[in-house]
Amino acid sequence: MEIIQGILIILLSMWMVIDQQGLVITTWFPIMVAFFAGLIMQDMQTAMVIGGTFQLMNLGVANIGGSSVPNWGLASLVGVYVACKTTNDIEQAKAVALAVGVPVGMLGIQLDVFAKLLNTYVTHAAQRACNEMKFKKMNHILWIGPAIFALSTGIPTTLCVLFGDTIVNTILTAVPEWFTNGLSIAGNMLPVVGIALLLQVMPAKKYLSMLMIGFVFSAYLNVPMFGVSIIGLALAYYFFTTESKKLSTNENVTFEEGDDWDE
Repeated sequence: MEIIQGILIILLSMWMVIDQQGLVITTWFPIMVAFFAGLIMQDMQTAMVIGGTFQLMNLGVANIGGSSVPNWGLASLVGVYVACKTTNDIEQAKAVALAVGVPVGMLGIQLDVFAKLLNTYVTHAAQRACNEMKFKKMNHILWIGPAIFALSTGIPTTLCVLFGDTIVNTILTAVPEWFTNGLSIAGNMLPVVGIALLLQVMPAKKYLSMLMIGFVFSAYLNVPMFGVSIIGLALAYYFFTTESKKLSTNENVTFEEGDDWDE
């Protein structure tokens, strides 16, 4: 069973980056990666805690154009796998995931840049084949691109699958307790940083009243987050329909005034 889990985790990491470069329909986001990793490792609670932590770290961060950012999806995947293999305690699992996942996520920047550099040569080779009217050869060359991206995440994941337990156990025995406690505290603080980054790019000042309503429902009335989300959806729908009616009315008034002027 452990061998099958390791193989599925490696395949998931390879599919994740291919999906990221394509349709982005399943597994690029950390919480989605953690969901599938939790199914594989049969520990959904640990996976969701770790995936949620990395997802909140990912808020407000995007690889615009050809830029490279930390691969928090890969970090979440590796963190879930290693944490589920080494501990059953949620807080310790979060510390383990951060200790292993964050370096892997940062390494993902370098691997992503390297993969994109290699793919420039692939693109030029395919273009030369196209110019020579060798379309079958061009199609074969273009398959190398997804393979390079898949290896950029598959190789570090394979190393973590093969040596993850040994690495983590060595770290846990060598690192003092105050350091692991610090990682746990950092894990609890990082989601706040992610939300703060997200609020910077959102019109928070314009809709401050909505934020305050959501905070009251969550903090004082103990409404679950799903319930707060439904309330937010209802308010957003009301705002959208109201503004649409106003815009439609203004357009009709402007059109009628224009007709009168022409007459």
